[in-house]
Amino acid sequence: MDLKEYLQQEEFIVKCECGISLMKAKLQIINAELGMRFGRKVIHNMSSRIKSYDSIAAKLKRKGLPENTQAVREHINDMVGIRAVCTYTDDLYQIAEMLCAQKDMRLLKKKDYIKKPKKSGYRSLHLIFLVPISFQAEVYWIKMEVQLRTAAMDYWAGLDYQLQYKKENCEAKNIGRELKEYANAIQQIDSKVLELRKWIEAI
Repeated sequence: MDLKEYLQQEEFIVKCECGISLMKAKLQIINAELGMRFGRKVIHNMSSRIKSYDSIAAKLKRKGLPENTQAVREHINDMVGIRAVCTYTDDLYQIAEMLCAQKDMRLLKKKDYIKKPKKSGYRSLHLIFLVPISFQAEVYWIKMEVQLRTAAMDYWAGLDYQLQYKKENCEAKNIGRELKEYANAIQQIDSKVLELRKWIEAI
């Protein structure tokens, strides 16, 4: 079975969707718990996706890996993903801590692009988990990426994605430089918003 056929199998897609449902439920419970603790909404929205064949094939090519199911299982960590968007940076770390404390799934990798942003200016907290899925009387482990961002980080990432094709022209360096300046400005806004919230809470 070739990779494209494998990724389009109904059983594979259903398993991925089950993983998404399970992670969303965990995040909703965390949101409810933190909402009770802090008296405010913590997670403002969530989105999820299963990567397409074209996206996976392109990533394997960039990594210099063969286009087969073994390469996907061993080297692709973000086939299935869910993103949670919050207002404050400290909430992102609180959510990450509570997810990592879950006994029924395993943390494989943590990438903190908030403390150490990518060269482009991209900021986000990425967690890679192995999530158990009970399906047809068996347990399957699904790799899943959880991205935690503030609304400001999410806005910047969306802008960067929209402008990716523009970076291929002669103005690529200027566009990249401008976007990085925006990322730094957004980081300052996130910091000031957090300070303001703490000030209000102290009143």
